[in-house]
Amino acid sequence: MIRLFGWVLKLLLGLLAFTILWTLAYRWINPPVTFLIARDRMAGVTVKQDWVPLDAMSRNLPRAVIGAEDARFCTHRGFDFEAIEEAYARNKAGKAMRGGSTISQQTAKNAFLWPGRTMLRKGIEAWFTVLIETLWGKPRIMEVYLNVAEFGRGVFGAEAAAQHYFDKPASKLTRIEAARLAAILPQPIKRDAAAPGRYTKRYANRIAGRAKVVANEGIDACLWQ
Repeated sequence: MIRLFGWVLKLLLGLLAFTILWTLAYRWINPPVTFLIARDRMAGVTVKQDWVPLDAMSRNLPRAVIGAEDARFCTHRGFDFEAIEEAYARNKAGKAMRGGSTISQQTAKNAFLWPGRTMLRKGIEAWFTVLIETLWGKPRIMEVYLNVAEFGRGVFGAEAAAQHYFDKPASKLTRIEAARLAAILPQPIKRDAAAPGRYTKRYANRIAGRAKVVANEGIDACLWQ
């Protein structure tokens, strides 16, 4: 029994060490593949992804995703407990479902894990969220997020999305174009940034307004150190 406990402990410590080293490597090495990219390739879908550094993107895009998904991105340490409480209260009241995941949590999921809502996967996601917040810093988290996020079938990352929808590089995105890309992130297969439906267009306009506030109030200051 003691020997078994020792082996289990060694296995757990080994797994923890592996995840730390893996996360540390991705601080400098761009993730070569993600679960969703692998899924599309295995399905025979042509994958478009061209990695670009954060500084090579229009600032409109990170401002749009902060405005749309995570207004406290620069101040939290991976988890927005206020947003989680608000989401819980809203969902309990029977209103439209809304999650409380931060950009950091979504980056951890997209870069290291697979989609799912099991407690085990959410627990692993939380661990990787702590790791990237500790080992990467905010600019790298945003850079990875915007380069691995799914923007359509086979379209991954800001550069591929900008070229696919607007025939221009990510460095040239206008505020409304960036807002439209942010607006399709929750449902990238069903929504179209170039020809948005009525709901997506309205949502994008709201995001564009929030992005202007993010810029004017310096809410994105942690990205430009």
